[in-house]
Formats: sequence, structure tokens, C-alpha cells
Amino acid sequence: MTGKTDDLDAVYALKTPEDSVRYYRDWAARYDRDFAAGMGYRSPHAVAAVFAALGGRGPVLDVGAGTGLVAEALARIGTGPVDAIDISAEMLAVAAGKGVYRQVIRADLTAVLPIGNSVYSGLISAGTFTHGHVGPEALEELLRVASPGALFAVTVHSAVYERMGFAQRFASLGGRIEGFRTEPFDIYGPDAEGAHAGDTGWIVSFRKA
Repeated sequence: MTGKTDDLDAVYALKTPEDSVRYYRDWAARYDRDFAAGMGYRSPHAVAAVFAALGGRGPVLDVGAGTGLVAEALARIGTGPVDAIDISAEMLAVAAGKGVYRQVIRADLTAVLPIGNSVYSGLISAGTFTHGHVGPEALEELLRVASPGALFAVTVHSAVYERMGFAQRFASLGGRIEGFRTEPFDIYGPDAEGAHAGDTGWIVSFRKA
């Protein structure tokens, strides 16, 4: 389990998009086996279940798609076409190979996205809003590419929800979103080990007004 714990420590210490590109280049090939399976990573399935329960439908943008674990869960549920967006070409290559995406888009979520206005009926994300990754500033672009009434379901690590300004940002959206709710969950399964085994998060859901 040491390797998995070391990976999380390194990922949580990332500071810039360039740091993410470098780290995930090497992690992509072993991510599903060593991390997701080894830690019983629950976020992709948990957020997909909430998205489906709230009536989520495609086209869906999987934000910070990584190796495609969220789209695999959505494919079993049957929510319609899903596109992936991620900063790591190597992670996207693994995701594309699973055949669960309509298209993959390589882009920096902290910058302007190469996507038109009001394209997606659903936006979903697991594990992107956490230590060392993407902050609440990305929400503005995500709202832009969402169509009116689009359902959002995203995980936010509980340790950054207040500290990085997610709670404040959600509150500031006011009349731009509706049906806002949060649901706590355990990020890892009962057999996870190491310093982060007990980490928790929020599944945040709402619709664009």
C-alpha cells in the first residue's frame, strides 16, 4: 500500500497545471490497477449514481476525466453520450481506449475551454476538485459550456471545500443555479489503507438556471 499512499501524497502536493501534466504522464498506465482498485476508489461510481438518480442525461462532459472511470460507470447506467476533458494526454489515451467516450478533449480546466456555449446537458466530475488540482474558479467556464437546465454532479474533497473557497463560490452563484444540494461520502472503500484511507468528500449537485 505504500506506493498508493506515496502517489496520493505527491498528487496532493501538486501546485500548477504543469505539475499535473508531469505527474500523470507516469501515473496513467498504473492508475486503474494500483490506485483505483487498490484503494477501492468510490468517487466515480458514487457521483455517477447521484447524476443518474437526479435524471442526468447526455450529452455529458466528464470534467477531469482521467482514465475514464466515471464514463465507465455512466455507460452501465445508460445516460447518453459522454465527452472527456482532461489536461493529461496520457490519461486521456487510457480513457479513449475504453470506448466509453464520444470524444476526448485535452485542455487546462483553469483556462478558457475550447468548447462553445451551452453545449452540454450534464457535467460530472470525480476527484478533480481536490488538493493540488482545480479550484472553484473553473466553475465559470463550466457554467458557460452548460445548457440551461444542465445538471451538475461533482465531488469536492472535504478538506478543500471551505479552505479553497468552494462553499463561498457556490453561495455566490445565487440565481444562476437551482436545486443546490450536498451529500457526504467516503472517497475510499473499507479495505483502503494509509494516511488518506479515511478521506471524505461532498457530492455537490445543482442545475444551471
